[in-house]
Amino acid sequence: MNEHNFFASAPQGLLELLADELRALGATAIRLQPAGVYFRGPLLVGYRACLWSRLAGRVLLEVGVGPARDADELYTTVQRVDWRQHMSARGTMAVDFTGANAAIVHTRFGAQRVKDAIVDQFNAKAGIRPDVAVRRPDVRVSVHLRKPASSGIKGMFQETSHDEAVISIDLAGEALHRRGYREEGAEAPIKENLAAGMLMRAGWPALAAAGAPLVDPMCGSGTLLIEAAHMACDRAPGLGREYFGLLGWRGHQPALWTELLTEARARAAIGLSKVPPIYGYDGDAAAVKAAVANAARAGLGGRIRVERRELAELVAPETGPSGQEREAIGLVATNPPYGERLGVRADMPALYELLGERLRDHFGGWKAAILAPDLELGHAIGLRAERRHVLYNGAIAVNLLRFDVPREAPPPRKYTRSEGGEALFNRLRKNRKQLGNWAARHGLEAYRIYDSDIPEYAIAVDLYRDWAMVQEYAAPSEIDPVRAAARLREALRVIPDALEIPATQVVCKRRERAKGGGQYGRRDDAGDMLEVREGPGRFLVNLTDYLDTGLFLDHRDTRALVGQTARGKRFLNLFAYTASASVYAGKAGALSTTSVDLSSTYCAWARRNLELNGLRGPQHRVVEAECREFMARELRRYGAIFLDPPTFSNSKKMEGVLDVQRDHVELIRGAVRLLERNGVLIFSTNYRRFRLDQERLADLDIEDLSASTIPKDFARSPKIHKCFRITPRR
Repeated sequence: MNEHNFFASAPQGLLELLADELRALGATAIRLQPAGVYFRGPLLVGYRACLWSRLAGRVLLEVGVGPARDADELYTTVQRVDWRQHMSARGTMAVDFTGANAAIVHTRFGAQRVKDAIVDQFNAKAGIRPDVAVRRPDVRVSVHLRKPASSGIKGMFQETSHDEAVISIDLAGEALHRRGYREEGAEAPIKENLAAGMLMRAGWPALAAAGAPLVDPMCGSGTLLIEAAHMACDRAPGLGREYFGLLGWRGHQPALWTELLTEARARAAIGLSKVPPIYGYDGDAAAVKAAVANAARAGLGGRIRVERRELAELVAPETGPSGQEREAIGLVATNPPYGERLGVRADMPALYELLGERLRDHFGGWKAAILAPDLELGHAIGLRAERRHVLYNGAIAVNLLRFDVPREAPPPRKYTRSEGGEALFNRLRKNRKQLGNWAARHGLEAYRIYDSDIPEYAIAVDLYRDWAMVQEYAAPSEIDPVRAAARLREALRVIPDALEIPATQVVCKRRERAKGGGQYGRRDDAGDMLEVREGPGRFLVNLTDYLDTGLFLDHRDTRALVGQTARGKRFLNLFAYTASASVYAGKAGALSTTSVDLSSTYCAWARRNLELNGLRGPQHRVVEAECREFMARELRRYGAIFLDPPTFSNSKKMEGVLDVQRDHVELIRGAVRLLERNGVLIFSTNYRRFRLDQERLADLDIEDLSASTIPKDFARSPKIHKCFRITPRR
């Protein structure tokens, strides 16, 4: 059989395991690289890697190597491959391109030149060309630029004096971590290949062979449970996939592939009876439902036990292998929710402390494997890690901590507050008493209680009834990140004590621009709404899913001003967000309200807020539209308008980007055009460096109301927003 060069990609931290896995599948000439593993073997080995590798992301079959000092040389190298051997002129293709050099600095440009070379070859030889299909093409071509000195295996061309392009067919076609058992479009908090690597590092294959149980106390959608069961029953991870890139490749050998599938199905059927007890728990009913459904689609219906159970209720299963009592060891493996992906949910140190407490009290003699985003949280578990591995969940570095839980539970740890922590505790208590009385008098259930009062604790704390939302301000570059993280951990222990609320009712987020530049970037998918009262209205807030909650607390006095201004008038709310200003206008007696926002999510939220306050009927409209387009086509006139654009937005639903400093004159003039005679525009922005262009708006009467619209609880942040009353000059 002909030998081929292959490359299997994988995240850092899994490469040694992947090399061992490939070796067991028959690979030779194995060599580790930063992004994966090079290996050699017949096509059979590449097929086995696609079907059986639990760790690989892609499996690439090398079909050409050549010089690529610039775009023209890349084009020539790609054309030296006879593409009729790999794809049909009437088929579909996609191109992935990685790497760069002095002449090819953009991967899109490199991919375009590769596509051009392939298409031009087909046009020249056949007069027709394959189409491009981004999703599940017949053939996916992968091209990687590398320095010849980094080459582990020489290909068909031997010019090695310049930058090289390695040309491959992606036999996987799409990421191999997609096993086929998850609903289309659904993503897990942990990728399946990382879950498999975590279990391998924890020694699960040997434990499973001995019949040891596995418990995931925060199982989410069940990824660790399913990977553990498939590993235990010898089921090929690719057996449930419908699509592989090799299936549309012209070099595909169907008989060989069918033989491998038949063997894999037989092994899975035999191994199904060998699945040891596997238990998954989660406090979220939706997660439990998803885990059960995923297990069923993975062929494990009834083989995995999943139930709703809070972490505080976690105990070891009653029996271990062969029915013996709890003396039998097992493995606790879990991936608790963590910061970058989900926002810091609840009180993270308290979560890890509780996990450590349940392990010590109920899992003596067991092994544990826990992912933690940083070592501070790992330390909160209160057990000494026997081993630590740095793995990558997507782009996020995480620590895999492995523990041997002592059979004799150590005495519980006692935490003492530092001098700074004690000062923070006292300040929170004092502020709660003073501001709490003020809030009660004004009918407020949501207000700011702390805002970097003590500079070392650079956080803001907002109370929403008996919930606290903590916003961590991103520390300056000169601040030691380890020290900043330690202070945040201490603050999150102090806050529930000082405010006398459960630690699980503390939510922490980092105050920085969301990815992509959006102001209200999504952080989680919990979907939990909390109703709070503010003056005349009631509002739904979401403390977990977004950077902002749906109610800007610093705009409270601005909303009251808007309500007064809108009384007896038609009211327009532009960039309405969740329509809190429209609620104030409606409750104050506006003749009608129109709330405009581009987001369907916020429009739905706005309707719920209006309904909650009895503002029903056609006179209270919610319009899903881009505000500049709405203003350009709107024919109605309004007596009061509130214009509160985001600082910056590049929403996919609109053309171009919105920059409030650059675009505010256009926005203000568009809104003024819609005013009735004697109408009033209230313009607000939270861009702290905002400068109103008075010269270009000289024909308008403008009154700066910024200072008078800062609420008492934001007195420490007098520049948190700008607010202006604008009317046409008569």
